[in-house]
Amino acid sequence: MITTILVANRGEIARRVFRTCTELGIGRAAVFSDPDAGSPHVREADAAVRLPGDAPSDTYLRADLLVEAAKATGADAVHPGYGFLSENAAFARAVLDAGLTWIGPPPAAIEAMGSKVEAKRIMADAGVPVLSELDPDAVTEADLPVLIKASAGGGGRGMRVVRELGELADAVRSAQAEAESAFGDPTVFCERYLETGRHIEVQVLADTAGTVWTVGERECSIQRRHQKVIEEAPSPLVGAEMRAALFDAARKAAQAIEYVGAGTVEFLATNDGQFFFLEMNTRLQVEHPVTELVAGLDLVAWQIRVAEGTPLPPEPPAPNGHAIEVRLYAEDPAADWQPQTGTLHHFAVPGDVRVDSGVADGSVIGVHYDPMLAKVIAWAPDRAGAARKLAGALAGAEIHGVRTNRDLLVNVLRHPEFLAGDIDTAFFTRHGLEALAKPLGDERLAAVAAAFADAAANRVGQRIPGGWRNVRSAPQRKRYTAGDTEYEVAYSDSRVEGEDITLVSATPDHVVLDVGGVHRNFAVARYPGLVCVGPVSLTPVPRFTEPGSALAAGSLVAPMPGTVLRIAVEAGATVSAGEPLLWLEAMKMEHRITAPSDGVVAELPVSVGQQVEVGAVLAVVKEPQ
Repeated sequence: MITTILVANRGEIARRVFRTCTELGIGRAAVFSDPDAGSPHVREADAAVRLPGDAPSDTYLRADLLVEAAKATGADAVHPGYGFLSENAAFARAVLDAGLTWIGPPPAAIEAMGSKVEAKRIMADAGVPVLSELDPDAVTEADLPVLIKASAGGGGRGMRVVRELGELADAVRSAQAEAESAFGDPTVFCERYLETGRHIEVQVLADTAGTVWTVGERECSIQRRHQKVIEEAPSPLVGAEMRAALFDAARKAAQAIEYVGAGTVEFLATNDGQFFFLEMNTRLQVEHPVTELVAGLDLVAWQIRVAEGTPLPPEPPAPNGHAIEVRLYAEDPAADWQPQTGTLHHFAVPGDVRVDSGVADGSVIGVHYDPMLAKVIAWAPDRAGAARKLAGALAGAEIHGVRTNRDLLVNVLRHPEFLAGDIDTAFFTRHGLEALAKPLGDERLAAVAAAFADAAANRVGQRIPGGWRNVRSAPQRKRYTAGDTEYEVAYSDSRVEGEDITLVSATPDHVVLDVGGVHRNFAVARYPGLVCVGPVSLTPVPRFTEPGSALAAGSLVAPMPGTVLRIAVEAGATVSAGEPLLWLEAMKMEHRITAPSDGVVAELPVSVGQQVEVGAVLAVVKEPQ
């Protein structure tokens, strides 16, 4: 019997495993890097060990330190979570060699699926449909488009779509560099790219006696940068006949490598029901909650039971209802998915939904790890009900301090084609990010509410009647920005100049406006340099600019802290609008910085390997004379 589990991971998945440990009466041990010292998963552990440093290579990817931490905390088992070393056979062996219980599949099974190239060969031999592998050096015009993939890992790292043969060599080099950074292995390969495929995966659970459960399928077709954003179970594409074929293929895949524990077999499917093996994830998936809600299972609890030798019942539970999960990221979809950093002042999601998060009020979102804040999951008897419940909870969520993809998620969940099940991996491309990322709230009304709330806050403790001014004929003015748009509010007493908007009541945290005869309520939260009005985040514009704070025209600034990875131009070079100038590495991804217009690179004050803070000037592009 396992008594204490060390979770060799961080954030959301560590907290998820701890929740099951608490329910089962198992002790909880954590590890943490320096940036994670104040993280919720550390506070929730019974014991925690510091991993000095901030880079994953110095902390969560150090198998030796993780095994030492397990011993130091008295843990007798290790759960790897997902990502980091969760699919590393050498780490699994190190855990077992230390006399600890490994809560995962046998190292040999991890090894067999660890190389996507080798995994395809094994699956083909087992009778599982596969897309043929292409050698990057042998790709021809007839093979295009192709997808470059990292052999040693997934999650979108090391993936590139190539549609022009002349772009292949650079894309391969870039993919190799990213794969090396993320997984320590630069090996990549190519396969035919299906522009509008559907991503379907089957959850498997196997015990040491040879019983293999196929616990339903999930659809994960709504993706950005080849990373999943919205997942659901069951898939709206899959009917009874296709489901039986998928389950048979997944079972063959698990049996071919003598799999034990929880895993996922992933397929790329077409709308006519064909499907091809993509990879097998020899670990728990990020999206496992949708399967848990539909099947009525705790997959982490079953991982632990299987590791203890408990056999599975002959058949898995029957599915019930529909579940949808969204990944809430600190990112700006409209700005090429740029990750966002900063302090999360407040985080709360209302309604009857499940929230698996790695953050809490006051959490600092940095550059060292994936920008996912939380997973929000809704269950209902049917798909439409689950989508409506989830969209409503997200729309009402209080997420104060960092920009997120919340508006995009809500708009997708309410989109007619999503509700009709007409989805694929090109959904964002087909419908356009500008429309899908449209703000939920009315930014203009939010600015008006913010102005009256600020005025109410200024009156607190003062005996000054609302709207009192020395010169009543001059309206008060306040300005706010929402994204790239600036709003000026001019008001006198309780009326907004030139608009059919009247103040009904105002306190520092709640404003009621009469808008064309309709009373509208606004919850207001105020922080240094930030006002949150419902789902709208506003930045107050100071009346006076700090001397010397203005940037030179044409300056390109760092959108997030990061490391300069590559530089493509030199000072004095002539560039075209959209041309790459340099790449930043942050949050385990590459971010391209491009020229905003045609011009000349007048300044290039950074060098490769340099650490830059948000707002640092990376380059200055001036219009040609």
